[in-house]
Amino acid sequence: MYTHNLTLIYGTAWKKERTKELVIQAIKAGFKGIDTACQPKHYNEAGVGEALAAMAQEGFRREDIFLQTKFTPLAGQDPLNVPYAKKADLSTQVAESFEVSKENLQTDYIDSLLLHSPLSSFKDLETVWRAMEEIAQRGEVKQLGISNIYDLHTLQDLYKMAKIKPSVVQNRFYAGSGYDKEIRHFCKTHNIIYQSFWTLTANPHILQSTELVELSKKYNKNVIQLFFAYLHQTGITPLTGTTNIEHMQSDLESFDIVLDDSEILNLHSLFE
Repeated sequence: MYTHNLTLIYGTAWKKERTKELVIQAIKAGFKGIDTACQPKHYNEAGVGEALAAMAQEGFRREDIFLQTKFTPLAGQDPLNVPYAKKADLSTQVAESFEVSKENLQTDYIDSLLLHSPLSSFKDLETVWRAMEEIAQRGEVKQLGISNIYDLHTLQDLYKMAKIKPSVVQNRFYAGSGYDKEIRHFCKTHNIIYQSFWTLTANPHILQSTELVELSKKYNKNVIQLFFAYLHQTGITPLTGTTNIEHMQSDLESFDIVLDDSEILNLHSLFE
């Protein structure tokens, strides 16, 4: 199984025409992982590729950046701007989407390819996963994963069915899903990386909690840094999409903090 030692991933959703500029800024700040998708509705995937090409001119090597993109099923696409043939069979859609991603990203391989969301039938999910496995078997993708999967049984069935097991689950991290406790336990048991998005936006109550505020005073760090440190130490890799260079640098400094066991246990109570 391919793994990449990441503490934080830069998310590029909704960056539009600023994507190139912000990805360059993020890499220069120290980000080693970039998340995008072949979904023009919400991502400017080509902008990420332009940023990587610009960074290569400055000496950054492609292999030093963990690049993650997604196949987005038709239901998640803008019907007026679909990056593959809408009427093609699912396997062809996956293959065409991946070729577009490589062209957009100006690369001949992707570190991590995610299915953006489960399909309505498990049979269709299996078809898409098999098509993704073919890409991985050719060596053009180093790991596979799935996003927006909140039903444990579906994840268990996918894991059982898959020849190439999912290496990543990327989900919203919020109270509405019970913070994915069961799914995170399954991920931990099966050596699957759990990536969180919507991590800050959905959790203002966590950031305002007495527990984090007190720790921020103790460590002389801000509450976001303490939250990210906690997530890291509990096996979660968060995404952040900040457009502020100071926040980028501050977020990356979160992982200098090492919380002790009692502090981690105390923070666990916020997610009950």
